Amino acid sequence: MKNKRVMLSKALRINPVVVHRMLVDFIREEVHKVGFHKAVVGLSGGIDSSTVTALATQALGKENVLALLMPYATSSTESVTDAKEVVQQLGIRSVLIEITPMIDAYFKYLPEASALRRGNKMARERMSILYDFSAKEQALVLGTSNKTELLLGYGTQYGDMASAINPIGDLYKTQLRQLAQHLKIPTRIQKKVPTADLWAGQSDEAELGFTYLKVDTLLYYWIDERRSVSELLEMGFDKKFLELVQRKIQNSQFKRRLPVIAKLSQRTIDRDFRYGRDWGR
Repeated sequence: MKNKRVMLSKALRINPVVVHRMLVDFIREEVHKVGFHKAVVGLSGGIDSSTVTALATQALGKENVLALLMPYATSSTESVTDAKEVVQQLGIRSVLIEITPMIDAYFKYLPEASALRRGNKMARERMSILYDFSAKEQALVLGTSNKTELLLGYGTQYGDMASAINPIGDLYKTQLRQLAQHLKIPTRIQKKVPTADLWAGQSDEAELGFTYLKVDTLLYYWIDERRSVSELLEMGFDKKFLELVQRKIQNSQFKRRLPVIAKLSQRTIDRDFRYGRDWGR
């Protein structure tokens, strides 16, 4: 099994130089092709949003990127500190908006709400602010959800999963870490425990029940290489783990697509009319 583990780790390796160049070009092209020149990013101080912000700065220029820092009362103080370090390192503009008053005003009437509901509300409040600044700045909102999160549905629909374009949605978390290292994202950000910072003490891997490396390895062979369940079991993956991940993927399919439209005409938007956003230009 030792040799298999070595093989599995190699499967997730990327060429960060090539990926870096491709994503910078992607951001520049996708922003410019729809008539925009600026981007806004929700910068949490985590590795995902820090990487996207760095890529956007290189693609569009530091004067054309705005980072929004949106902490809640229970957010870690490190989140804001780390986000400010990225802002300073990149030389971009930033705005800090405390979302505690908005969130607390809403849940004042719903004191029984669970931590999950509160976390989802925070994520959607942040995205609401991002899209308001998108209108103010005439800028596109950049997504910061990685491939692991999107496949597992580990995000809030119309919250952190929303965006105009997403540069890192085809990079597993393990691969994104390699890119972050190449981009020289602050070491403290690279090494800290992944968290959505939606409530005190929350961490991604504790909530998911497995590590990113473990699930990324499985997802790579299952999704990218289309290995069968029997092949995955032969490779040494645990059956219960496979079933758990499969349920997460299946149960979150609705988050990865636009709302289903009832078909009444010859050309329905989500199945017959599916041109890119630059259609008609």
